Amino acid sequence: MRIRDHRAFEDGLEINLVPLIDVILVLIIFFVVTATFDARSVLKLELPRATGEPASDTSKSLIVLVNADGRYFVDDREVLRSDVESLKATIAEVAGNDRDRPVMLRADARTPYQAVVTVYDALGQLGFRKVMNATAPQTREGAGGTAAGAGK
Repeated sequence: MRIRDHRAFEDGLEINLVPLIDVILVLIIFFVVTATFDARSVLKLELPRATGEPASDTSKSLIVLVNADGRYFVDDREVLRSDVESLKATIAEVAGNDRDRPVMLRADARTPYQAVVTVYDALGQLGFRKVMNATAPQTREGAGGTAAGAGK
């Protein structure tokens, strides 16, 4: 009587996971690199309400954010200190030599007024003259929709 050796079959049935792990890592890297990150999703601001026409083109503007605590953000950089000199240094570093570039000021409705004045002071000292304020559209009771605004 002949006895079969089952060890030969067991060695050939291994599942190689290395190519699967490589493909998953490549997909993860692809999605991380191609993901778009929106600055508005980082900070939750409650913009002040106003009526008026939306700004025409704000895509190339320098964005200065002031949150409810009075902390400053210039485009994607946080200003570490709250004094005018630190704010000026960060704005000058981000904007470079382009002083004709429009600036969009997005301040939370609960921001201390002094923080907004500090931004205006820093922008004025650096020579920026085109400053826009971002606001949310005025909501009306019973209205079906809201108008698009510069801060939306």
